[in-house]
Amino acid sequence: MSPSQLASLAKRIRSHALIMTHSGRASHIGSILSIVEILAVLYGKTLRVDPANPNWPDRDRFILSKGHAAAGLYATLAEQGFFPKEWLDSHYQDGSRLCGHVSHLGLPGIDVSSGSLGHGLSIAAGMALVSKRDKLPWRVFALLSDGECDEGSTWEPILFAPHHKLDNLVAIVDYNKIQSLAPVSETLGLEPFSQKWQSFGWSVKEVDGHNLDQLSTTFNSIPFEPNKPSCVIAHTIKGKGISFMESSVLWHYRPPDAAELKKALAELDNHS
Repeated sequence: MSPSQLASLAKRIRSHALIMTHSGRASHIGSILSIVEILAVLYGKTLRVDPANPNWPDRDRFILSKGHAAAGLYATLAEQGFFPKEWLDSHYQDGSRLCGHVSHLGLPGIDVSSGSLGHGLSIAAGMALVSKRDKLPWRVFALLSDGECDEGSTWEPILFAPHHKLDNLVAIVDYNKIQSLAPVSETLGLEPFSQKWQSFGWSVKEVDGHNLDQLSTTFNSIPFEPNKPSCVIAHTIKGKGISFMESSVLWHYRPPDAAELKKALAELDNHS
């Protein structure tokens, strides 16, 4: 995809996510909006996947470890043709395939159910190890929240992956610096964040997580170093793209009401 096409995809993902969280009275719109550009570049340019053949054995694998941002992933997959966009209307409804946290059941394009934080990178590391040992061509990408980096279970695969030289593994951290109830720095500080990953043996790059060109260039240079897993620390803004949602802890759990949805969609339309 060209830069303009990626920007258009990102805008459509935002629009879908706002409508889905409003209609389903679902949480986590702030956490969804912070990863939109990352999802757009991954599915618009980086990942080797095929919507017409979602179970293609040689496809890259993607795990949304921060599974509470599921609506963003569902919107991306629908936009890319993995399943009909009409399915998005059922998000968070009783009996829907589109659960509030990521579910793979009956959903083409999703390899792993997720949402219990601290597990995604371990699963990704195991998958990458299989690919490496069996000399298979596929890579594994895991998108983490900064909050789940508080958890010891996240640091186990951070230690494990360099030991096994998993240069087919990519960890992307959505560093929006706000957790469920408070800023990350107040809950459990992560800094010096980049140096911690490097000290465990990862090759690390920090990027503006909303800059499509930076993300494209960075993902295109994976692996950053031979025999090392790659970590992308994406500096983002929670609620990005909607002024009254940006950098606010309120929108971790609160869905937009009808008036707020109208205001948000109008603001989104005015961005282009």
